[in-house]
Amino acid sequence: MATRKEVAELAGVSEATVSRVLNGVGPIKDATRERVMEAAARLGYQLNAVASSFARGLSGNIGVVLPHVPKVHLFSTYYFSEILSGIGEAVRTGGHGLLLLYRDPGQPFDYVSLFRTRRVDACLVLGASSLPDEEAGIRALAEEDVPFCVVDQRFGGLPVPAVIADHVSGSYVATRHLLASGHARIGFLNGSPQYSNSADRSQGYRMALTEEGIAWNEDIVYEGNYSRKSGYEAAARVAADFDRLDAVLCGNDRMAIGLVQGLKERGFRLPYDLPIVGYDNADASSLIDPPLTTVEVPFYEMGLRAASRLLSRLGGGAEDASAGLEVLPTRLVVRKSCKTSTPEAKESENE
Repeated sequence: MATRKEVAELAGVSEATVSRVLNGVGPIKDATRERVMEAAARLGYQLNAVASSFARGLSGNIGVVLPHVPKVHLFSTYYFSEILSGIGEAVRTGGHGLLLLYRDPGQPFDYVSLFRTRRVDACLVLGASSLPDEEAGIRALAEEDVPFCVVDQRFGGLPVPAVIADHVSGSYVATRHLLASGHARIGFLNGSPQYSNSADRSQGYRMALTEEGIAWNEDIVYEGNYSRKSGYEAAARVAADFDRLDAVLCGNDRMAIGLVQGLKERGFRLPYDLPIVGYDNADASSLIDPPLTTVEVPFYEMGLRAASRLLSRLGGGAEDASAGLEVLPTRLVVRKSCKTSTPEAKESENE
């Protein structure tokens, strides 16, 4: 089956122009229209019915689909609040409305119906995972010629437009920092495996260890679910493994904070007994004692960029503005949670 890209290449125009011609949207030169129609006929290109109905009538809304997690206040979490703030700024500037929709994690969600019923002009997906039913929903959306973008999640070989952070580099740099400080036995408290950013953090962690000739030790790799509670509960396992740990890298700041609290309750002197690194650079990371060394993730910019790409497409901008994978950089923020001197040494320095 021919694609719109092939029609565009044969006609010598952009994919956006092909879309406008076939949907009858906007002023188009007669010569351009004829070239596009001839190319479509030669290739046997069939216009997507959902995309066509979408193009002929706009709702004025950008949809944001969020997971509904009972007992979790999503809007108070740093991750979602920052991404949504970026999305909101782009949408406000673009003169559109914002429609928030919830889906049940792990369950099928009919994204395409949002376009078929003209509830939204474009769709942003937050908190997506690679669980089969969730991936099926994204796959169905990718098969339609409609504007959408996933934030902070990759889907392997699927042609899914997404804006993510460079979590491989983030965890790699954090692990290298611990290694450079003389810590070789670095534990890793990671998040849920169904998220691509969990796999990316694991990859960066393992890359840094491999470069130093250190074998990956599954016995000091722990799994949480990105909640503070899961970090707090992991403290029991980390404490039990204390004799074979030099430091611990955590997949986000919430788990790191929970881990710090759980270890302190067990009498650990932090960071002297066990340096800990977080991930996200959430507001709370600088307020906890000790302040967390962490990886800063540009969540606000991710939301802003994802929404801006969709608005560009809606405005007739470059077609590739809403296609492909875009990766934004992270950076390490060093604070006291990685301090290696002992309290006794500190007292000596002050004398």
